Formats: sequence, structure tokens, C-alpha cells
Amino acid sequence: MTAMIMQSPTQARAPHSDGIWRVSLAAGLAVALHVAVVAALMLGWSPQTPQVDAPRVMHTQLVIMPAPEPVAPALPEPVAVPVPVPAKPTVDPQIQAQKIEKAALARKRVEAQKIEQQQQRLATEQRNRELEQQRLNQERVASEKAQVAVPAPTPAFDSRQYQPLSKEAPDYPERALDKNIEGDCSVEYTVNTQGRVENPKVLDGCHPLFIRPSLAAANTFRYQPRVVDGQPVAVPAVRNTFHYRIK
Repeated sequence: MTAMIMQSPTQARAPHSDGIWRVSLAAGLAVALHVAVVAALMLGWSPQTPQVDAPRVMHTQLVIMPAPEPVAPALPEPVAVPVPVPAKPTVDPQIQAQKIEKAALARKRVEAQKIEQQQQRLATEQRNRELEQQRLNQERVASEKAQVAVPAPTPAFDSRQYQPLSKEAPDYPERALDKNIEGDCSVEYTVNTQGRVENPKVLDGCHPLFIRPSLAAANTFRYQPRVVDGQPVAVPAVRNTFHYRIK
């Protein structure tokens, strides 16, 4: 018995239609890809090439370092040695009071000696003035007696015969007394028509300490004016010597 298998038209066409669908789908995808590429090119897209990293190069340089300086060995720190402080000696109040009392007594003795020396100096000066005043009084008395016994003077006269009216002794300089200096001092001056001293000056040989008191004393001298033919005249080059002595 012969059997015949017959296929239906629908089952025979099914495989063919499936292949056509696949082909059309692939073609659509290809067309879509091309359209996308064209659109990207038109919009400025360009395929980027992968960046290749540049090869790294190592640079070397020769550097010469200076020789290291020698390092001195560290010295040990100095150790402070405490210095013993000497204890202050205790002062006995009684001994201290005795020292103060002795110092006060010594100071009083020195002051008393100074006062005594000053009093002695003043007494010496007073005695010298009294002696000088006595001498002047004697000279004045002698001059008065001479004027009574001697006739009227003539035009020719000697200045040494000129009689003074008053002479005061100079003060003894304290510095000369302190240094025990003695000496003489001569002063030359002119006696004017009123019997006063003019232009006194010290002659050579006078100690510097005696110059000022000698000039001061000479300015106090008073003379009886010299009268020639009834008229008073000036007498030049009159000299007087002061004697400074410590008695």
C-alpha cells in the first residue's frame, strides 16, 4: 500500500517567509548604521586615534659634593663650682661706738688746732700793725721836731728827706703765712701836690704774694706837700720798702 504524504501549502511556505524577515532585518540594521555614521560625519565627528604615551626619559647630572668639614668634638659643659661666701664678721656695738667716739675726738682736735693757728696768725698780724704804727708815730714826732729846728726848705731838695704824715702797714698774706714766706717789697710812686700817692709800681725782687698788699698799703700813704717858693710841687720817684717778717 502506497502511502502518500502530502504537505499543505501553508506549512511549505513557513520556512521561506522566516528567512525573508531575517534578511530584511539585517538590511535595515545596516542601513541604520550607515545613516548614523553619515550623520555623525556631518556633525563634525571624527574618529579619535588612541593617544600614545611619550616614552619617559631619565636625565642624570654629576654633582660634586664638598668635602665635609671636620667636626670638633663636643666639649663637656663647664660645671659651676659654688664659691663659698665668707660670712660677714659680726661687729661689736661697743667697739663700733668707741671707734665713732675716737673719730669725733680726732676731728675736734684738728678743728681746735686750726682755730688756734688762725688766732695766732691774727695776733701776729695785729702785733705787726701795732709795731708799724709805733714806728710811724715815732717818725712823725721826729719829723715835727726836725721841721721846728730846720729852716725853710730851699728849692734844691732830696726826696729822701720828704716827711710822711701817715703810713699804714700792709696786711700779711695768709698764703705767705701758711707757707712761712718772708721777704721785702719796694714800691716806687709819685706824691702829688695834695700829698697823695700816684702811679705806684713794684720794683724788681718782690715776691708775688707781697705785690698786692704792698700796692694797697702805698695807696693809703699821706704826705705833707712839698712847697717850693710858696707853691706845692709833686715829688717823683719816692720809694718805700715793706718788710714782711713772721715773729
